[in-house]
Amino acid sequence: MRPELILWDWNGTLLDDVALGLDALNRLLAAYGYPQRYDLAAYREIFGFPVEEYYLRAGMDFSKHPFSQLAHSYMEDYLAHSPACPLMAGARTALEAFRQAGIRQVILSASPLPTLQKQVEARRVTEYFSRLLGLGDIYAKSKVELGLGYLAEAGFDPARAVMIGDSVHDFEVARAMGTGCVLQTGGHQSAKALSATGAPVLDTLPQVAEFLLQGGISE
Repeated sequence: MRPELILWDWNGTLLDDVALGLDALNRLLAAYGYPQRYDLAAYREIFGFPVEEYYLRAGMDFSKHPFSQLAHSYMEDYLAHSPACPLMAGARTALEAFRQAGIRQVILSASPLPTLQKQVEARRVTEYFSRLLGLGDIYAKSKVELGLGYLAEAGFDPARAVMIGDSVHDFEVARAMGTGCVLQTGGHQSAKALSATGAPVLDTLPQVAEFLLQGGISE
């Protein structure tokens, strides 16, 4: 099936903020007096959604430090350093391939919408997207309702749409929306975790674009 709509995840998929995610986690742990630190491989094993569960896997204690406090501290650090994050390698190539094929592209992100808009504009890729869809707060609980609302509003058959992401959560969101899903390994979760979903898993975004444009997902 060649899709009619691409629903892009942003963080870890189009935006290469993986190193920042790791560094911000370790700085958060240090700031609140936790002794543990993570390398990239270990970070990719514990990362996930909901964010509360990810923080617990990282070893944080909400009885000592409320989740809301930790989340605000993390976001302050993240926003201060995120302007240095580049696009994911091959992102522009993939975006252009879909545009040339006449396929509509939308970002569906757990980021707060103002943050998402600012980051997309700063990287000069706004022109590729029909809509930017972001959540209303920093706690990043789910993208499902946001995505379903857009599909209904725009009149798209979910079966003709594909979510491209870098996490198990993206697969879960796609399944809940009734869309296809392709995952790429350059983001916040390990290839092993992604492969366990049963979704197609590829290493680069140009590979993802080629796979989908050649009708890689069966109807």
